[in-house]
Amino acid sequence: MKLISLQVALFGAALALAGCSKEYVRGSNDPSIDNPAMSTGLDKEDIQRMLSESLGKLRNAPLMELWRGNRGKDIVAIFPYQNATSEHIDSQLGAALSETETWLVESGVVTVISRERQKEMIAEVEGHQNPVFNPANVTKYGRQLGAKYFITGKVQAAAERTDDARRVQYFLFMQVIEVETSAIRFQHKAYITKMVR
Repeated sequence: MKLISLQVALFGAALALAGCSKEYVRGSNDPSIDNPAMSTGLDKEDIQRMLSESLGKLRNAPLMELWRGNRGKDIVAIFPYQNATSEHIDSQLGAALSETETWLVESGVVTVISRERQKEMIAEVEGHQNPVFNPANVTKYGRQLGAKYFITGKVQAAAERTDDARRVQYFLFMQVIEVETSAIRFQHKAYITKMVR
């Protein structure tokens, strides 16, 4: 009798564990896994939406027409998007930076400076002891790199909380700045809102 009870208990435990097991899913097999928001941070869909809007505006801007007319002779550097939020989104901003760089390279209208080369130039400007990107020195970096323009930006956020919900509104500001004059030649803002309740 004890043996049967033990077997039934073990069988029940095995069934319970089987019901709790995790299933790993590849996005190419189930594209819907990217749809739900998993946090109030930025995800792939948020980044793509913000960049699609901002880069779409750049595509149709007078500056892009100028670049097209110069047939790839304009040199552009891409500097980090500044995280001006209290959210932990630095890796997502790195992905946004890579997507921006890829979009520009694929457009074929400008020459894009390698971000690895930019790190070397930042080290030369800031000193090898502290080669950290400083937004105040982007004009110096651009000159050092031989760039005529640079793309940069920042993300700001407004976060609010109630007893049962938290909402974060993100604002991406993208700029193209002329190195020689520091004139803003293009600027666009895009918004994303995330909420957990």
